[in-house]
Amino acid sequence: MSPHPIRMDVRPEVKAFFDPATNTISYVVKDPGSAACAVIDTVMDIDYAAGRITYGHADAMIAYIREHGLELEWIIETHVHADHLSAAPYIQGELGGRIGIGDRIMVVQDTFGKIFNEGTEFQRDGSQFDALFADGDTYRVGGMQAFAIYTPGHTPACMVHVMGDAAFVGDTLFMPDGGSARADFPGGDAGQLYDSIQKVLALPDAMRLFMCHDYGPNGRDIAWETTVAAEREHNIHVGGGKTREDFIRFRTERDRQLAVPKLIIPSLQVNMRAGEIPRDKDGRPMLKVPVNGL
Repeated sequence: MSPHPIRMDVRPEVKAFFDPATNTISYVVKDPGSAACAVIDTVMDIDYAAGRITYGHADAMIAYIREHGLELEWIIETHVHADHLSAAPYIQGELGGRIGIGDRIMVVQDTFGKIFNEGTEFQRDGSQFDALFADGDTYRVGGMQAFAIYTPGHTPACMVHVMGDAAFVGDTLFMPDGGSARADFPGGDAGQLYDSIQKVLALPDAMRLFMCHDYGPNGRDIAWETTVAAEREHNIHVGGGKTREDFIRFRTERDRQLAVPKLIIPSLQVNMRAGEIPRDKDGRPMLKVPVNGL
């Protein structure tokens, strides 16, 4: 019996928003019994070369929520993303809601606070967020109970959020033909990632799984929804009974071949602040570039 309060009879409505610039999928998740909703893994648009921030992706989510008369209660970050910037505070300013992330955010803040030489004014206690989730914590979206599962490995603060028969896996898993996320960022660990994936695969076979990223491997159309059963059987990195040792060996060798994400420098600075852009001593939005620091 699962220790988590799983309700496969509760089927939230899930609306996906794909961002082609970062191959990120964000979600609006509606409680089936009310107008309450949550958003998962939002995106703020950035033209990095021009140093310009815009909000087209977030505005589309805001428009959808307003058009359908929904009430935003939660803005969930599955982890501190290294490949896109969060629009959480922008959406919160328009619609309200509480911003939540895993409580191991403090580990990430400590690690990257040093790398970006943030100084003592940068709080490393997670206080930029409205709620910090520990493993197994529950919360409600309207009348629908949700809970968080701690799934480290990609980063030390990754969590999967389960709402009814839907689980939002962040970067812990990709679609079956996409495999799994890298584990070579500071604080990442391939063995932990394998163990975390097993937690996801222990959920009911019919549990719907929603990805944070998809890259259309082998030229297929972008996709973001699968099931636990499909991942367990077909995932190219962990499916079909692949062992922990096999996964660690593969993941370590694969990660050595991967390039650094193009937006890692702005993403980490913004996302460890719950989506706020850092400012210089004069209050101007400003990003740092640590040389040979990552």
